[in-house]
Amino acid sequence: MKKVLGLGNALTDVLLQVSEDELRELGLPKGSMNLINMEQAEEIQRHFISVRTRMVAGGSASNTITTITQLGGKAAFIGKIGNDEVGDFYREDLIKNGVKPLLLQSEKMSGCSIVLITPDGERTFATYLGAAADMHADDIRKEAFIGYDIFHIEGYMLQDHELIENAIRMAKEAGCMISLDLASYNVVNENHLFLKGLIRQYVDIVFANEDESFAYTHLNAEESVNKIAQQCDIAVVKVGKRGSYVQQGDKMHHIGAITTSCTDSTGAGDLYAGGFLHALSDGFDIRRCAEIGTIAAGRVVEIIGTKLSEETWEEIRRICAMYRGFMLKYTV
Repeated sequence: MKKVLGLGNALTDVLLQVSEDELRELGLPKGSMNLINMEQAEEIQRHFISVRTRMVAGGSASNTITTITQLGGKAAFIGKIGNDEVGDFYREDLIKNGVKPLLLQSEKMSGCSIVLITPDGERTFATYLGAAADMHADDIRKEAFIGYDIFHIEGYMLQDHELIENAIRMAKEAGCMISLDLASYNVVNENHLFLKGLIRQYVDIVFANEDESFAYTHLNAEESVNKIAQQCDIAVVKVGKRGSYVQQGDKMHHIGAITTSCTDSTGAGDLYAGGFLHALSDGFDIRRCAEIGTIAAGRVVEIIGTKLSEETWEEIRRICAMYRGFMLKYTV
């Protein structure tokens, strides 16, 4: 089985369920990711002081990597935390979930992401990066990539072009496939030219949702996945309740979503990528990879947050084992 290394913002998620009106009062575009300073983070939390909150270790790439290890894969995560209780909590959570922590330390406070969840399950992010934003190109060492086969990057890291280019070059030199999740349509818009060059030159696997793929290609989902697949090896475009499109070469598949009740879409894309990459690392074809990703995403939207129960993980592991059995039966 191939091993996966992730790079992303080490953030602790603060989950808040809010109304549409409350979200509008904050002036945050629904479904967007917004960078805020420490004062703004404190103001938002004060605004919702009477709202029940939940705190979990998160971050897009970290969620993806944790999915891989929960499904039985081998994975590690590179991020930056502060020398504080939140940072300690974050490290311990990675270890508890079987992830090898390759965490750097900053003098800044550990970062957090306030996740504002509206009644339809849509999430809007207000993110204080803190220590996570203190990662620089010279923090990454080529030794970190030794022994890994896939390098997965969250799109939220695209703001630092030098960091991303440096990390990807080292990963390529170490023989890694490059996987990139586009993360948010406004991140794509803000880094469009850089992103186009990056994907064409380095990236093997691209994950996007419908809004992100439109921001990148200005095409509908089906046309978009075809366009992106011309620029890399594997393209994935997720279309919510309609499922996802995945294409490698000229072969496109449409995978329907599983029937589920959407409580909170936080982490759905991250777990889709985790399920997909785990299956890919285990030798499955891209259709099976997309099906495993779909199941993981479908289960996480049923709950608040991104932490599935052990019973749910075991259910997905059994499905992976069943698929593996089919694969062995028909290749012997």
